Amino acid sequence: MSPTREVRADFDRTSIVMYQAYPDAIADVAVKEQTFGPPFSTGRMTWIKPSFLWLMHRSNWGRKSGQERTLAVRIRRSGWVEALGAAVLTSFEPKAHASPEAWRKAFEAAPVHVQWDPERTLRGAGLPHDSIQVGLGRAIIQRFVDDWIVSITDLTPLVQKVRKHLDEGRADQAARLLPKEAVFPVPAELMRPLGM
Repeated sequence: MSPTREVRADFDRTSIVMYQAYPDAIADVAVKEQTFGPPFSTGRMTWIKPSFLWLMHRSNWGRKSGQERTLAVRIRRSGWVEALGAAVLTSFEPKAHASPEAWRKAFEAAPVHVQWDPERTLRGAGLPHDSIQVGLGRAIIQRFVDDWIVSITDLTPLVQKVRKHLDEGRADQAARLLPKEAVFPVPAELMRPLGM
């Protein structure tokens, strides 16, 4: 039986891919500059997700307003692990926190928030294991923008191609185009605080 919570991602020795969906104005700048710039705001939390299919569920395959463009943001593994190390779950879990009060204090002070949601199939159905989402708060977003990003790739054409296969009933062909994801080795000392 596989664990109900694990981080699945496209990663190598030094980097890991996060998926984000944006409107054209933000995506165009990000792809051109290979990092985020205005109108992207470092003043509000930004959520990064290593699961391609979870983002597809969230953005309805790029059909949601303001989420038309899918970006693959490759970041340094060291930055990802740093974010996980600074993270607090978005809700109280007895395994991870001594008490609801201890959790609330930690949550309010945390620069990073973590949420687990059911992973999705190609057709958007919920799976019995969860996918991680990481919210980078104002205190850490500048690091993400300036230090962690290795490259930004516009996956919108790929998303449209996969969506077309799905719409036309060719799930096998759609599945072959998906980015490869494997279980990412989360440092042992971070598993409990992350509710894993």
